Amino acid sequence: MATSAQPTTSGSQPTPTLLDFPDTRLLIDLCGEFDRNLAEVEQAFAVQIVRRGNELALTGRAKARQKASDALNAIYARLQSGRAIEPGDVTAAIRFGDADAPGDKKPSAPIDRGAFEIKTQKKSVQPRTPAQASYLRALFDHELVFGLGPAGTGKTYLAVAVAVSMFLDGHVDRIILSRPAVEAGERLGFLPGDMKDKIDPYMQPLYDALNDFLPAKQLGRLIEEKRIEIAPLAFMRGRTLSNAFVVLDEAQNATQVQMKMFLTRLGEGSRMAITGDMTQVDLPRGVTSGLIEAERILREVKGIGFTRFKASDVVRHPMVARIIEAYESIGARDA
Repeated sequence: MATSAQPTTSGSQPTPTLLDFPDTRLLIDLCGEFDRNLAEVEQAFAVQIVRRGNELALTGRAKARQKASDALNAIYARLQSGRAIEPGDVTAAIRFGDADAPGDKKPSAPIDRGAFEIKTQKKSVQPRTPAQASYLRALFDHELVFGLGPAGTGKTYLAVAVAVSMFLDGHVDRIILSRPAVEAGERLGFLPGDMKDKIDPYMQPLYDALNDFLPAKQLGRLIEEKRIEIAPLAFMRGRTLSNAFVVLDEAQNATQVQMKMFLTRLGEGSRMAITGDMTQVDLPRGVTSGLIEAERILREVKGIGFTRFKASDVVRHPMVARIIEAYESIGARDA
């Protein structure tokens, strides 16, 4: 961790905040190729950063310097732990350092991303926004969790990561992933093949998430043994899902009857995560989303966790967040 010298006032100009990073090799990685990591921090907090040997000198407003310092120290601490800086890690450090960013809830205490690291056989996953950290905490603390918000915020991906982690650690015996088989605004007609061939196109996002966490051969074997099931929501009727981690994706496309049916499948020793975006309902006109109704009915029920994501939590291409914000502003004006 870098040490810093507190700025003092000399006339009207405060002296820079100095951060000392003793390991030159790690400092090079911290700065990034052509100092692009430093440039990202500068732009995020409206500060100027100058490298002086093993020190970084930060100038700008005091609060901005402090937030930038927190982000730089978090990146350096990651490097000290032996982990590389992957795409998105600098942005994640900025988001955790900038607790006052629009749409983020200011945490009561600094959030340690490392405390929420999810380890699977192929990769480790850490939250990239405070909302993601709160969501992961809820997934471990509650038996039923709703993750609500726009696309690209990691709702389903993190739920599947926790499901795989709990399965590998022996906390659950099965993983069950489901979503409504609803077409997104276009009719595809009758699909060829057997039942699996017909439903697989709807389930592909769930397969993609699993492939990120488990080797292909192991995943294939677990699916064959029914220890991992991927099925449409309609196939859940009549079942009691015991000792399983159950994820319902795209829940905004579940009807009221389907949602009540699914919620009552929760069995002994099981956990359930329900994810959806209530602004992207693909149900026929006049049909109320079961997710909207469930959020209204269950939001005060003890033991159920709700995490709400905003456009500022999008972890895809930065353009996605701007697109979502533009649509939200149009919707607010039209309301």
